Amino acid sequence: MQRKPWDIAFTAEPAEVAALRRIMRLRLGIWGLQDLVDEAQLCVSELVANVITHVGPGTPATLAVSMRGTRLRIEVHDPDTRALPVLRRAGADSEQGRGMALVNAVADRWGVLLHPDRKVTWCELTTKLTAPDGHVEAPSVIRAEALLRHYAAVAQSPGRADVGRLTSTVAEETLIAAITDFLHWFRAHGRDVDDMLDRAQMRFEAGHAAPRQGS
Repeated sequence: MQRKPWDIAFTAEPAEVAALRRIMRLRLGIWGLQDLVDEAQLCVSELVANVITHVGPGTPATLAVSMRGTRLRIEVHDPDTRALPVLRRAGADSEQGRGMALVNAVADRWGVLLHPDRKVTWCELTTKLTAPDGHVEAPSVIRAEALLRHYAAVAQSPGRADVGRLTSTVAEETLIAAITDFLHWFRAHGRDVDDMLDRAQMRFEAGHAAPRQGS
């Protein structure tokens, strides 16, 4: 799976936060990283809130997301190189200083980069990926990939298939489990499960369509 970096320009306003959170959720779904949605959305909210509070509402900013190895990297760019985020130990009644403390709590690491025309506040979240272009190694996905390899081998050499006969009940339960694993595989690769089911249903119905008379 290719996870290409993406970015989106926005204006630092409270009303923009919800839209940025939705975009993050959708993008992570496409990348097969649904398990990171809550943490990533929290980081986006707090990094943007930091700009609103310490740089000012209406500040032009950019959200940029990429992979750094197997980590998910979230960056917020803004034009003020003087207002630097600081990790404070906020008291129970303190209204300030909580933002970066929350980011620090959920992120693997975070920091600030200064450029001549902007600063970049970033954080990185640990994923369950074993490779940047791989997928989360869930047991269901691993089983689905094994089935895919077996199915491809049988399709190429049907005479070499060595599959014993199963009782109807066992076969049915095995097929249901296989379909479930394939749905997990589709989701792990950022596919829309409902769309895949619709396409499979259309192909199934097309293959069993009644022949035209005279054909």
